[in-house]
Amino acid sequence: MSGDQTAVNIVIPNWNGLRFLSNCLSSIEQQQFDSWQITVVDNGSSDGSVEYLRKAYPQVHVIVLPENRGFSAAVNAGILSSNVPYVFLLNNDTELPPDCLHLLLNAAEELPEYEFFAPKMLSFHNRTVLDGAGDGYLRGGAGYRIGTMEKDSEIYNHPRQVFGTCAGAVLYRRGLFDRIGLFDEDFFAYLEDVDLNLRLNRARYKGYYVPAAKVYHIGSASSGSKFNPFTIRLSTRNSFYVLIKHYSFPLFLRFLPVIAIYQFCWFLFTIKKRHFWAYCQGLGEALRGFSRMRNKRQEIARYDRLNTAEFATVLRQAETAVVESIMRRRHEQGKGNRLLQIYQDVFLRKFSIKHE
Repeated sequence: MSGDQTAVNIVIPNWNGLRFLSNCLSSIEQQQFDSWQITVVDNGSSDGSVEYLRKAYPQVHVIVLPENRGFSAAVNAGILSSNVPYVFLLNNDTELPPDCLHLLLNAAEELPEYEFFAPKMLSFHNRTVLDGAGDGYLRGGAGYRIGTMEKDSEIYNHPRQVFGTCAGAVLYRRGLFDRIGLFDEDFFAYLEDVDLNLRLNRARYKGYYVPAAKVYHIGSASSGSKFNPFTIRLSTRNSFYVLIKHYSFPLFLRFLPVIAIYQFCWFLFTIKKRHFWAYCQGLGEALRGFSRMRNKRQEIARYDRLNTAEFATVLRQAETAVVESIMRRRHEQGKGNRLLQIYQDVFLRKFSIKHE
């Protein structure tokens, strides 16, 4: 491969992630493909991350933001810092096998009809367990990493088209951001990749899952835990942001039953986790941002190539993949799937995702 044709900008957002940087950057340096540059965007860290990078990795391009402006703003700054053909977004709490970039870039060269490429993400601490194999979508207003918490198996060894991908490890063609815009900085963090996945699908841009390319991911490294007041507040707000930004009134009515089911279950979950106040804060922020998100829905119309019926079909297919993944995981854990089966029969009976 020609380095000029396949050069990639590896963008790593960092907020107080000093303890992860050495392992992540060392694994990049071991890549079999060597036409890359690393851009670390520091979000106002106070743990010495910037000083460490400048001393130990002087070859790394460091962009220093004066304060924590969120994941979206950080990766946007990294994307805009270069015009090379590809951008590889990567969380700082990851490790790459030596062939990861080579395999992703090979897929990108061989499949010009696809715009973004998802690796197989595995748990850093238990590498037989999946962290995600491409992303699906829940029509109630959330994303889901297909295969998450499932045992890695033959099902996930086959390349395929995917609805979306986790922004923690994904290869994009740089040009698509010029056509549909960057990550939405109003999301700050959480579900910003869900919003982008929806925009990509509405523009008929396709993603591809490359299972041979692996990424080992710790997860929840910046927030400290998977569920806390910060994550609950932003996840609640951003879920409603997704609905307001992407659902016309007719589509909202069409999906109202599944929206009500998901949002009610999420509400009960926040109470179970004792984060009711964080939920209320997120809901309040979503209401205050309603007009702003509605205006952004009008902006999306500039590149929207799907009519309402086509978009509804894409979302139903994406949710079908999610429900089937959750049912597999619950079956592995010895749990029942009766309620999910009813949901599938009532709301998703037209579709079934087949894995060879």
